[in-house]
Amino acid sequence: MTDSPLLIADHDAVRVVTVNRPDKLNALNGATLDALHEAFEAVADDPAIRVAVLTGAGPKAFVAGADIAEMAQLAPVQARDFSRRGQRTMRRIETLPKPVIAMVNGFALGGGLELAMACHLRIAAEGARVGQPEINLGLIPGFGGTQRLLRLAGRAAALELCLLGAPIDAARALQLGIVNRVVPAADLEAETMALAAQLAAAAPLALRGILDCVAVGGECGIEEGLAYETAQFGLTFSTADMREGTIAFLEKRKPEFHGR
Repeated sequence: MTDSPLLIADHDAVRVVTVNRPDKLNALNGATLDALHEAFEAVADDPAIRVAVLTGAGPKAFVAGADIAEMAQLAPVQARDFSRRGQRTMRRIETLPKPVIAMVNGFALGGGLELAMACHLRIAAEGARVGQPEINLGLIPGFGGTQRLLRLAGRAAALELCLLGAPIDAARALQLGIVNRVVPAADLEAETMALAAQLAAAAPLALRGILDCVAVGGECGIEEGLAYETAQFGLTFSTADMREGTIAFLEKRKPEFHGR
């Protein structure tokens, strides 16, 4: 569709999804949230795609937030539904059985930071700035910001970013654990695509097992988490990829994984 708010391009087993509203700093309106949900459903269903990269068009913003012009027109019940719509999209990304990397090329504020935090890994350009500024509009985060910041960076950082509403730079975000890596802006795409290619070459079923274990372990007690890990560990021994990986190691060669 020519009027889609997204650009989608495949590079071997890596799909790059770009929010393409640069005139709005890639702000998330309802249509964009729905398009993202559909795009990541397609990633989940496509066996040829092993990794996804999510970014924003233009040099200024990853996603600068939710679309305030659209949001300002909402009645309370509509606002609740908009929040649910956003959370549905974030959860679709967060629960994807394939790794998703956020390539944070500029501002990631409000819904933009919430979108980045829903991804499994985040690489930021040195000039990127992230934050939850909703307090400045008399609002609170609505797409999961309070919950994911708490889990990623801890209570103190979550309260600091949400209560004060001031953005922080990429170096501070790295220190807090909100992003995984910070690189020069000129190297951002190359570094991100290199990481995506590394993940795409890994065993897909093992990747999925790790994603599942971390997701489950983050929401349960240690004994339940360990039991789940043990079950997933055992399941990997039923895969052809496990046989290939161990044989390749013993034969001192690079393994070739096929997701079986």
